[in-house]
Amino acid sequence: MNQDLNNRAAGIRLIIIDVDGVLTDGKIYLDHQGEELKSFHIRDGSALIRARKEGVKVALVSGRKSDSVVRRARELGITDCYQGLADKALVVEDLMARYSCGKEGTAYLGDDIPDLPAMRKVGFSIAVADAHPDVLAAADYRTGNRGGSGAVMETIELILRARKR
Repeated sequence: MNQDLNNRAAGIRLIIIDVDGVLTDGKIYLDHQGEELKSFHIRDGSALIRARKEGVKVALVSGRKSDSVVRRARELGITDCYQGLADKALVVEDLMARYSCGKEGTAYLGDDIPDLPAMRKVGFSIAVADAHPDVLAAADYRTGNRGGSGAVMETIELILRARKR
């Protein structure tokens, strides 16, 4: 990673993460009763806990609503969990103001077209390896890992390493 991106990563105090396709692999499973199931990578979860312990605020945003996301956020101690969003950029602005992070102190990790407006609001935008081509083109950084397969962990480690240099 070049020095400019490393400097941006070092200043991150808030990371906002899309759920479907980033924290999960983007697949939605329905059981025989119509209940929605999602798969979360355990290392992404442990990295999110580590980020919070290091003082990085973490928020989850999703265009969909799912009880499994609420449960996973609770397990990880994440209190900022927003679902059913038509416009994620509005929540990004609210979170930046609430935590006084500003653009430079905020990162957004996304994968799909609805994430683009939110990505444009922050100082460090990140796309997972298997993101939509337009999202990959707009991102400041691309992960080597796919959504739901360690991309969140990779991002957290990048930020924490940059903060400690």
